[in-house]
Amino acid sequence: MENTKKSIGQELAQLLKDNIKSYMMYIALVVIMLVFQIWSGGMFFRASNISNLFNQAAYVGILAIGMTLILILKHIDLSVGYVAGFGGAIAAILMQTYGVNQWLAILIVLAVGFAIGLYQGTLVMRVGVPAFVTTLAGMFIFRGLLSLSLAKSGTIVVSQTGFLALCNGFIPDIVKDSDFHILTMLIGVIAVVGVVFSQFRKRKNRQKYNFEVVSAPIFIGGLVLASVVILTVFYVLAEYKGLPWSSVIVAVILAIYTFMLSKTKLGRYIYGIGGNDQAAELSGVDVKKVTQFAFMSMSTLAALAGIMYTSRLSSATPTAGVAFELDAIASSYIGGTAVSGGVGKVTNAIIGTFVIMSLTNGMNLMSVDISYQYIVKGIIYIIAVAFDVRTRGK
Repeated sequence: MENTKKSIGQELAQLLKDNIKSYMMYIALVVIMLVFQIWSGGMFFRASNISNLFNQAAYVGILAIGMTLILILKHIDLSVGYVAGFGGAIAAILMQTYGVNQWLAILIVLAVGFAIGLYQGTLVMRVGVPAFVTTLAGMFIFRGLLSLSLAKSGTIVVSQTGFLALCNGFIPDIVKDSDFHILTMLIGVIAVVGVVFSQFRKRKNRQKYNFEVVSAPIFIGGLVLASVVILTVFYVLAEYKGLPWSSVIVAVILAIYTFMLSKTKLGRYIYGIGGNDQAAELSGVDVKKVTQFAFMSMSTLAALAGIMYTSRLSSATPTAGVAFELDAIASSYIGGTAVSGGVGKVTNAIIGTFVIMSLTNGMNLMSVDISYQYIVKGIIYIIAVAFDVRTRGK
């Protein structure tokens, strides 16, 4: 039924109270962006910085998507940072030292990531080594392999144009030499249409089964607000160079994993195992296979994140991968993934990624010392987990 008894103000207050955990990350993101917009003298919302933020967030977002699955299953993967760094180094070595085609090099790195996930998942589910120990050992192993692979050459500069475009390039426009990127704006309009259509469909289905829905004014107001935000972001990007390829890659991965978690048996199994693995196993779910899939997925995505990071820097460095796993874990928790497992959405993990990377981007604009950046991030991580525990307890 549609809620018409309360005033709009009362209904909004009740919605905020009932969904505080879901809304808090959006509120935090808006507050962070506005604060840095003011402190930086208007630099944060410049088109070039927004484009840079998208590229910065790409590799962390990819890691956060994979990490969300791991955390839903009540496991953890501490190795992803150096798996990413090692994968980026392999790609650079293959292309620059051995002359391997850039696209073949990418496929090889993804295959290496898959193999790493198979190895770690086997240790966890077949041998019985706890995920924390397995992936902590993996963090040391791949950190060592990264150092060894670049010991002689040091930093390897990558020159392949297609590879560099992954996290530095922009989608081509339908009109050449235009000051405004028309294709980017069209994609923004299509995104708005998709959001409006999906929300109306969702509302109709809820009404069909007599589930409570928000009143029409709040529903329409929410759609208008979301549409304005989406169109504004795409307009800002269209005024610059257009939509970055990195955003397209993340969007495709996000769509695949969102579909998998919400529309397939595998997704239901993942949530079921995270909620109660023993009950899931008694129901006939192959817990070992599903969990091993999550580890293979995570390491493959980590390899892709390493490719994206190497593309962004235009080089492979011995320090690549430092604290990547922390950003990925924090993004998932800020996005609402439950500490106790069984709850989480990859779409929310992307919002969590933007919270983390907006902090990093803003502090870099303000020239905040890296030591203070770590302190601020640590405080945010604690607040996010504490908030999850308190709200879930209520």
